[in-house]
Amino acid sequence: MVQMNQPTNHDDWIKARINGVGASEAAAIVGMSPYKSNVQLWEEKTGRRIAPDISDKPYVQYGKEAERHLRALFSLDFPEYRVDYDEFGMIRNNPDCPFAFATLDGALTEKSSSRRGVLEIKTAEIMRAGQWEEWNNRIPQHYYIQVVHQLLATGYDFSVLKAQIKAWRDGELSVYIRHYFIERVDVIDDINWLAEREKVFWDCVQNDIKPALILPEI
Repeated sequence: MVQMNQPTNHDDWIKARINGVGASEAAAIVGMSPYKSNVQLWEEKTGRRIAPDISDKPYVQYGKEAERHLRALFSLDFPEYRVDYDEFGMIRNNPDCPFAFATLDGALTEKSSSRRGVLEIKTAEIMRAGQWEEWNNRIPQHYYIQVVHQLLATGYDFSVLKAQIKAWRDGELSVYIRHYFIERVDVIDDINWLAEREKVFWDCVQNDIKPALILPEI
């Protein structure tokens, strides 16, 4: 394990993020983030840009409040796992990528085997028909990259993404819960692929070299 001082509050956690790459930032590195480019992320990591504070956005506040309830429901529905939670914990277990960290929605331990896992919780609202396809037997691309990064940073054996998906149909709200189980051995090629690209990005940060802009695929 790569040792580091652990933040104890939100402000310290925000400051600590500048010294590494978190799971929610990984998609930007490979041009798969709908929110920012790899160049914008590099500008944040090198102090040229301040990351916007979105903590007051209604969807962020809803997700934060819902997370604890969804984590509790997961514990009830899947008693075969112990669920631990550290709000500001930053896990760095990969000595080849010491900059990679993960702050988890839940750390899982399979009681029968002691295998370790990641619990990732998402709340989403379907605003257009095409969004359903992103959740059809798969995870939206940028969320998948986030999960891969978490496995990269933690070294854990598996991941579970729990999604609460809301949709309005004929004026009525429907809520769907889906679980996606991912074994590390099944995505090891993607973990290695992401690791190499994150290393290149972090070298650019450390050497103050602006990376080439990666445009998302259309």
